[in-house]
Amino acid sequence: MNETRFEPVTASDRATIAEQLGRKPRALRAVAARCPSGHPAVVQTNPRLEDGTPFPTLYYLTCPTLASLVGKLEASGIMREWTERLSFDEELAEAYRRAHESYLAQRDSIEPLGHQVTAGGMPSRVKCLHVHLAHTLACGEGVNPIGDETLRLVREEGWPLGDCADPR
Repeated sequence: MNETRFEPVTASDRATIAEQLGRKPRALRAVAARCPSGHPAVVQTNPRLEDGTPFPTLYYLTCPTLASLVGKLEASGIMREWTERLSFDEELAEAYRRAHESYLAQRDSIEPLGHQVTAGGMPSRVKCLHVHLAHTLACGEGVNPIGDETLRLVREEGWPLGDCADPR
C-alpha cells in the first residue's frame, strides 16, 4: 500500500462526498481512490471522529454506484457463503488474516485505538463488503482477498458505469 498516492481532500471533493453520502462527511483524511470518471470512490478517514469517538473504518466507500452494486451482492447472501468458506479454505483464511493485520497496521500508524477491531468482520467473518471493496480500491489488489473478489463481481456487473458521481 502506498499512502503517498492518496490525495488531499479538496473543497470540491468534500462537496461531492457530501452529495454522495447525503450528509456532511466525517473524519476525512484523504481521497484514497477515484472512480474512472474522476470523482471520489473511497476516502481514508481518521481513526477517531472529531468528538473523539473511535471510528475503526479506515477506508470508506463513497461512490453511490459502487455502494448500490455492493448492496445487491450483500443481499444475495454471499457474505454468509464467504464466512463459511473461511472455516475450511486455509489459504483464504490466512490471506484474510493478513488483510486484517494490514488494516490494523495502517490505522494504528495514524492513531492507535487500543484494540484489535477492524472493519467488515475481519479476520473471522465477512460482514461488510463495502469495507472490503474500499480496502482493495485504496490499497490495490492482493491485499484483501474478499475485497478483490468483490471488485471482480462488481466488474462483472459492468462497473464502471459512466459517470457514477450522480447518486440519482
